[in-house]
Amino acid sequence: MSSVFDSRDADQILTGMRQARLAIGRGELVVLPTDTVYGVGADAFSPAAVQRLLDAKGRGRQQPPPVLVGSTATLAALVETVPEPVQRLVDEFWPGGLTIVLPAQQSLVWDLGETHGTVAVRMPDHRVALALLEETGPLAVSSANLTGEPAAVEVDQAKGMLGDSIEVYLDAGPATRGVASTIVDATSLVRPGGEDAKVRVLREGAVSRDELARVLGDLLDEQP
Repeated sequence: MSSVFDSRDADQILTGMRQARLAIGRGELVVLPTDTVYGVGADAFSPAAVQRLLDAKGRGRQQPPPVLVGSTATLAALVETVPEPVQRLVDEFWPGGLTIVLPAQQSLVWDLGETHGTVAVRMPDHRVALALLEETGPLAVSSANLTGEPAAVEVDQAKGMLGDSIEVYLDAGPATRGVASTIVDATSLVRPGGEDAKVRVLREGAVSRDELARVLGDLLDEQP
């Protein structure tokens, strides 16, 4: 049976964080608050846990989950390289609502699904999420909802959709933004692309196209 802990309560959060850490270590799922919407998280380096996440959402391997990290430095350990324009995005928008897709570090032993050799990475701007990530390391995290349903902005919404497929729910009240992260694809800055290398917006969300253009200039793909 699932457990719900109120992270706004000093006593509950200590127990909740410990239980969440143990659940992740056992390959189970945890719902956690982020600065955008609630997310369902699993050990990114446990293929069984990632599959459990996909199954809970009713999602196939062709929709691999992003990976949340607890520090900007962790990005370099997960991807092949961090191009200078991507570093500019990180400096401007992390922690925050921007997910960046890059070629994954080939030496990593993990299975997030059909990623085609890439990984989508984000550092959330939420104290509970960051505290958990500091203890667990990178987590595969997708919005806490069934596929096709709106992303949960309150823990009760997540629990109503995901139920006992989740071991621990960490409640931090309503999500502060309630808008999913913006996702950009920067793989062409690393892989052969020559002068045509651009950053493409895959999903508009918490970070606007105008904000991206301010940082990237002509490197932002004009196509919406």
